[in-house]
Amino acid sequence: MTLALSAPSDPADPINAIYRQHHGWLLRWLRGKLQSADQAADLAHDTFVRLLTSTHQPALREPRAYLTTVAQRLVIDHYRRLSLEQVWLDTLAHVPELTAMSPEERLDILQTLHRIDAMLDGLPAPVRSAFLLSHLEGLSHADIAARLAVSERTVQRYLVQAIERCIMLIA
Repeated sequence: MTLALSAPSDPADPINAIYRQHHGWLLRWLRGKLQSADQAADLAHDTFVRLLTSTHQPALREPRAYLTTVAQRLVIDHYRRLSLEQVWLDTLAHVPELTAMSPEERLDILQTLHRIDAMLDGLPAPVRSAFLLSHLEGLSHADIAARLAVSERTVQRYLVQAIERCIMLIA
């Protein structure tokens, strides 16, 4: 269920003005990206929540550009989560029935995958890519280096950085 983001009651509030002027546009833009009215509404809501909870609310000269940037990042996160879930469900479909997991175990694993995804989210893109190519696709350091157009030593540094981040966030 989506909670509606209510616009602040003070009409002089700049966030209120941005919400009133751009919410409909953002919702339509997200519908075009997501093909789902419910998901679009959720991400429009999340976009404005990010704006409201921003530690330094910027003076927005171009609110649509700002909203688009935030919404694009949320769309990327949405599709990345869907992809992660689909890989897990595809893997699970090949598990024999005798070793199949209960719905609770499946949920625990999906939640763990989401936490790992969130941990990796703060990494630079090449570091995250190297980690995923190594651990999800099982590529060798040489294959990862070729795919990312870097040296094998750089791949090793990327993997160390990703693993250190995982350890830091788990501890």
